[in-house]
Amino acid sequence: MTVYFIGAGPGDPELMTIKGQRILQQCPIVLYAGSLVPREILASVEDKAELIVDTATTNLDEIMGYIRKAHAEGKDVARLHSGDPSLYGAIGEQIRRLEQEEIDYQIIPGVSAVAASAAYLGKELTLSGVSQTIIMTRYEGKTPFPERERLPELARSGATLAIHLGITRIHKIVEELLPHYGEDCPVAVCYRTSWPDQDKVTGTLKDIVAKVREKGFSRTALILVGHVLDSDDFADSYLYHKDQAHIYRPKVKKAKG
Repeated sequence: MTVYFIGAGPGDPELMTIKGQRILQQCPIVLYAGSLVPREILASVEDKAELIVDTATTNLDEIMGYIRKAHAEGKDVARLHSGDPSLYGAIGEQIRRLEQEEIDYQIIPGVSAVAASAAYLGKELTLSGVSQTIIMTRYEGKTPFPERERLPELARSGATLAIHLGITRIHKIVEELLPHYGEDCPVAVCYRTSWPDQDKVTGTLKDIVAKVREKGFSRTALILVGHVLDSDDFADSYLYHKDQAHIYRPKVKKAKG
Protein backbone atom coordinates (compact mmCIF):
# COMPACT_ATOMS: atom_id res chain seq x y z
CA MET A 1 0.00 0.00 0.00
CA THR A 2 1.28 3.46 -0.92
CA VAL A 3 0.05 7.01 -0.36
CA TYR A 4 0.65 9.05 -3.51
CA PHE A 5 0.90 12.81 -3.02
CA ILE A 6 -0.12 13.97 -6.49
CA GLY A 7 0.29 17.48 -7.82
CA ALA A 8 -3.04 18.29 -9.45
CA GLY A 9 -1.66 21.44 -11.07
CA PRO A 10 -3.10 24.96 -10.82
CA GLY A 11 -6.66 24.10 -11.87
CA ASP A 12 -6.92 23.18 -15.54
CA PRO A 13 -7.32 19.36 -15.64
CA GLU A 14 -5.07 19.25 -18.72
CA LEU A 15 -2.21 20.71 -16.67
CA MET A 16 -2.04 17.63 -14.46
CA THR A 17 0.82 15.35 -15.49
CA ILE A 18 0.25 12.10 -17.37
CA LYS A 19 1.89 10.22 -14.50
CA GLY A 20 -0.38 11.91 -11.97
CA GLN A 21 -3.48 10.96 -13.96
CA ARG A 22 -2.28 7.38 -14.41
CA ILE A 23 -1.64 6.85 -10.71
CA LEU A 24 -4.91 8.58 -9.77
CA GLN A 25 -6.81 6.05 -11.90
CA GLN A 26 -5.09 3.16 -10.12
CA CYS A 27 -6.04 4.25 -6.60
CA PRO A 28 -9.33 3.08 -5.04
CA ILE A 29 -9.15 5.76 -2.34
CA VAL A 30 -8.92 9.44 -3.33
CA LEU A 31 -8.46 12.32 -0.88
CA TYR A 32 -8.47 15.74 -2.52
CA ALA A 33 -8.36 19.35 -1.37
CA GLY A 34 -11.71 20.45 -2.75
CA SER A 35 -11.20 24.15 -2.07
CA LEU A 36 -8.26 24.21 -4.49
CA VAL A 37 -8.60 21.13 -6.71
CA PRO A 38 -11.53 21.23 -9.16
CA ARG A 39 -13.81 18.21 -9.15
CA GLU A 40 -13.32 17.94 -12.94
CA ILE A 41 -9.88 16.48 -12.30
CA LEU A 42 -11.61 13.45 -10.79
CA ALA A 43 -13.78 12.81 -13.86
CA SER A 44 -11.81 9.71 -14.88
CA VAL A 45 -12.27 8.03 -11.47
CA GLU A 46 -15.75 9.19 -10.43
CA ASP A 47 -17.33 5.85 -11.32
CA LYS A 48 -14.57 3.48 -10.22
CA ALA A 49 -12.92 4.84 -7.08
CA GLU A 50 -14.34 3.24 -3.93
CA LEU A 51 -14.06 6.40 -1.87
CA ILE A 52 -13.56 10.05 -2.84
CA VAL A 53 -13.23 12.47 0.07
CA ASP A 54 -13.06 16.27 -0.08
CA THR A 55 -10.59 17.10 2.71
CA ALA A 56 -11.40 20.82 2.74
CA THR A 57 -13.40 20.36 5.95
CA THR A 58 -11.24 17.71 7.62
CA ASN A 59 -8.25 17.99 9.93
CA LEU A 60 -4.98 16.07 9.89
CA ASP A 61 -6.15 13.42 12.35
CA GLU A 62 -9.22 12.71 10.22
CA ILE A 63 -7.12 12.48 7.05
CA MET A 64 -4.80 10.02 8.77
CA GLY A 65 -7.84 8.00 9.79
CA TYR A 66 -8.75 7.46 6.14
CA ILE A 67 -5.15 6.54 5.34
CA ARG A 68 -4.85 4.07 8.22
CA LYS A 69 -8.05 2.31 7.14
CA ALA A 70 -6.77 2.09 3.55
CA HIS A 71 -3.42 0.79 4.82
CA ALA A 72 -5.14 -1.94 6.85
CA GLU A 73 -7.05 -2.97 3.73
CA GLY A 74 -4.00 -2.83 1.49
CA LYS A 75 -5.43 -0.11 -0.75
CA ASP A 76 -3.40 2.67 -2.37
CA VAL A 77 -4.40 6.27 -1.66
CA ALA A 78 -4.24 9.20 -4.07
CA ARG A 79 -3.76 12.37 -2.03
CA LEU A 80 -4.39 15.24 -4.45
CA HIS A 81 -2.92 18.67 -3.75
CA SER A 82 -3.15 21.78 -5.89
CA GLY A 83 -0.13 22.95 -7.87
CA ASP A 84 3.01 21.13 -6.81
CA PRO A 85 2.50 19.37 -3.46
CA SER A 86 6.00 20.24 -2.24
CA LEU A 87 5.27 23.99 -2.48
CA TYR A 88 2.92 25.20 0.26
CA GLY A 89 1.15 21.84 0.09
CA ALA A 90 1.27 21.11 3.84
CA ILE A 91 2.49 17.60 3.07
CA GLY A 92 5.40 17.76 5.50
CA GLU A 93 3.28 16.96 8.55
CA GLN A 94 1.48 14.20 6.65
CA ILE A 95 4.80 12.64 5.60
CA ARG A 96 6.07 12.83 9.18
CA ARG A 97 3.12 10.79 10.39
CA LEU A 98 3.39 8.30 7.54
CA GLU A 99 7.05 7.71 8.37
CA GLN A 100 6.23 7.28 12.06
CA GLU A 101 3.66 4.63 11.14
CA GLU A 102 5.90 3.07 8.46
CA ILE A 103 3.43 3.70 5.64
CA ASP A 104 4.98 4.03 2.18
CA TYR A 105 4.49 7.21 0.17
CA GLN A 106 5.59 8.84 -3.07
CA ILE A 107 5.40 12.42 -4.34
CA ILE A 108 4.30 13.09 -7.92
CA PRO A 109 5.19 16.69 -8.82
CA GLY A 110 2.77 19.06 -10.51
CA VAL A 111 2.66 22.33 -12.41
CA SER A 112 3.02 25.17 -9.91
CA ALA A 113 1.04 28.40 -9.79
CA VAL A 114 4.24 30.29 -10.59
CA ALA A 115 4.81 28.37 -13.82
CA ALA A 116 1.16 28.59 -14.84
CA SER A 117 0.96 32.31 -14.07
CA ALA A 118 4.08 33.10 -16.09
CA ALA A 119 2.48 31.28 -19.03
CA TYR A 120 -0.80 33.16 -18.47
CA LEU A 121 1.09 36.46 -18.57
CA GLY A 122 3.15 35.37 -21.57
CA LYS A 123 6.39 36.13 -19.75
CA GLU A 124 9.79 34.59 -19.12
CA LEU A 125 10.77 35.12 -15.51
CA THR A 126 14.53 34.79 -16.07
CA LEU A 127 15.78 37.38 -18.56
CA SER A 128 19.49 37.84 -19.21
CA GLY A 129 20.79 40.97 -17.53
CA VAL A 130 17.47 41.69 -15.80
CA SER A 131 16.91 38.87 -13.31
CA GLN A 132 18.18 35.32 -13.04
CA THR A 133 16.63 34.58 -9.65
CA ILE A 134 13.06 33.88 -8.57
CA ILE A 135 12.20 33.87 -4.88
CA MET A 136 9.02 32.02 -4.00
CA THR A 137 7.68 33.06 -0.63
CA ARG A 138 4.52 33.99 1.22
CA TYR A 139 3.55 36.93 3.36
CA GLU A 140 3.89 36.47 7.07
CA GLY A 141 0.67 35.61 8.84
CA LYS A 142 -0.03 32.76 11.23
CA THR A 143 2.97 30.84 9.94
CA PRO A 144 6.09 31.91 11.88
CA PHE A 145 8.92 33.40 9.81
CA PRO A 146 12.65 33.52 10.51
CA GLU A 147 13.87 37.13 10.47
CA ARG A 148 16.12 36.44 7.47
CA GLU A 149 13.10 35.37 5.39
CA ARG A 150 10.84 38.33 6.07
CA LEU A 151 9.91 40.24 2.95
CA PRO A 152 12.18 43.29 3.44
CA GLU A 153 15.18 40.97 3.77
CA LEU A 154 14.27 39.04 0.61
CA ALA A 155 13.64 42.30 -1.25
CA ARG A 156 17.24 43.41 -0.73
CA SER A 157 18.26 40.96 -3.47
CA GLY A 158 16.20 42.73 -6.12
CA ALA A 159 15.21 39.32 -7.47
CA THR A 160 11.86 38.52 -9.04
CA LEU A 161 9.39 37.70 -6.27
CA ALA A 162 6.51 35.24 -6.41
CA ILE A 163 4.41 35.88 -3.31
CA HIS A 164 1.80 33.29 -2.36
CA LEU A 165 -1.04 33.63 0.13
CA GLY A 166 -0.69 37.38 0.54
CA ILE A 167 -3.40 39.04 -1.51
CA THR A 168 -5.37 40.25 1.52
CA ARG A 169 -2.25 42.05 2.74
CA ILE A 170 -1.12 43.48 -0.57
CA HIS A 171 -1.05 46.99 0.88
CA LYS A 172 1.48 45.84 3.48
CA ILE A 173 3.49 43.99 0.83
CA VAL A 174 3.72 47.13 -1.28
CA GLU A 175 4.85 49.19 1.73
CA GLU A 176 7.68 46.75 2.42
CA LEU A 177 8.81 46.47 -1.20
CA LEU A 178 8.76 50.15 -2.21
CA PRO A 179 12.12 51.08 -0.61
CA HIS A 180 13.86 48.26 -2.50
CA TYR A 181 12.10 48.14 -5.89
CA GLY A 182 10.74 51.66 -6.36
CA GLU A 183 7.21 52.70 -7.22
CA ASP A 184 7.66 52.05 -10.95
CA CYS A 185 8.50 48.35 -10.49
CA PRO A 186 6.06 46.17 -12.45
CA VAL A 187 3.62 43.93 -10.57
CA ALA A 188 1.21 41.27 -11.80
CA VAL A 189 -1.52 39.61 -9.76
CA CYS A 190 -2.92 36.39 -11.18
CA TYR A 191 -6.22 35.12 -9.77
CA ARG A 192 -7.19 31.43 -10.03
CA THR A 193 -4.77 30.86 -12.88
CA SER A 194 -5.96 28.26 -15.43
CA TRP A 195 -9.45 27.97 -13.88
CA PRO A 196 -12.44 28.91 -16.08
CA ASP A 197 -12.80 32.20 -14.18
CA GLN A 198 -9.10 33.08 -14.17
CA ASP A 199 -8.29 36.79 -14.12
CA LYS A 200 -5.28 39.04 -13.78
CA VAL A 201 -4.27 42.62 -13.29
CA THR A 202 -0.96 44.32 -13.99
CA GLY A 203 0.47 47.58 -12.78
CA THR A 204 3.27 48.93 -10.64
CA LEU A 205 3.95 49.15 -6.94
CA LYS A 206 2.45 52.63 -7.17
CA ASP A 207 -0.99 51.61 -8.37
CA ILE A 208 -1.40 47.85 -7.89
CA VAL A 209 -3.28 48.07 -4.58
CA ALA A 210 -6.04 50.18 -6.11
CA LYS A 211 -6.24 47.89 -9.15
CA VAL A 212 -6.50 44.75 -7.02
CA ARG A 213 -9.22 46.28 -4.88
CA GLU A 214 -11.12 47.31 -7.99
CA LYS A 215 -10.96 43.69 -9.19
CA GLY A 216 -12.06 42.42 -5.80
CA PHE A 217 -9.41 39.70 -5.53
CA SER A 218 -9.46 38.34 -1.98
CA ARG A 219 -7.99 34.82 -2.19
CA THR A 220 -6.31 32.26 -4.49
CA ALA A 221 -4.05 34.84 -6.11
CA LEU A 222 -0.33 34.97 -6.82
CA ILE A 223 1.60 38.24 -6.68
CA LEU A 224 4.60 38.56 -9.03
CA VAL A 225 7.00 41.47 -8.62
CA GLY A 226 10.01 42.29 -10.76
CA HIS A 227 11.35 44.13 -13.79
CA VAL A 228 11.18 40.97 -15.94
CA LEU A 229 7.43 41.61 -16.18
CA ASP A 230 7.89 44.70 -18.32
CA SER A 231 11.32 44.82 -19.91
CA ASP A 232 12.53 44.79 -23.50
CA ASP A 233 16.03 45.77 -22.48
CA PHE A 234 17.64 42.37 -22.07
CA ALA A 235 20.38 40.46 -23.85
CA ASP A 236 19.79 37.41 -26.00
CA SER A 237 20.56 34.19 -24.18
CA TYR A 238 23.86 32.47 -24.94
CA LEU A 239 21.89 29.26 -25.34
CA TYR A 240 21.08 29.90 -29.00
CA HIS A 241 23.75 32.46 -29.89
CA LYS A 242 25.39 31.52 -33.20
CA ASP A 243 28.89 32.21 -31.85
CA GLN A 244 28.39 30.32 -28.59
CA ALA A 245 29.71 26.76 -28.80
CA HIS A 246 28.67 23.98 -26.47
CA ILE A 247 28.72 20.20 -26.41
CA TYR A 248 25.69 19.87 -28.66
CA ARG A 249 26.66 22.66 -31.06
CA PRO A 250 30.43 22.82 -31.59
CA LYS A 251 31.58 26.13 -32.99
CA VAL A 252 32.25 26.04 -36.73
CA LYS A 253 35.64 27.46 -37.59
CA LYS A 254 35.73 30.05 -40.36
CA ALA A 255 37.51 28.95 -43.54
CA LYS A 256 40.85 30.65 -44.26
CA GLY A 257 41.51 32.38 -47.56
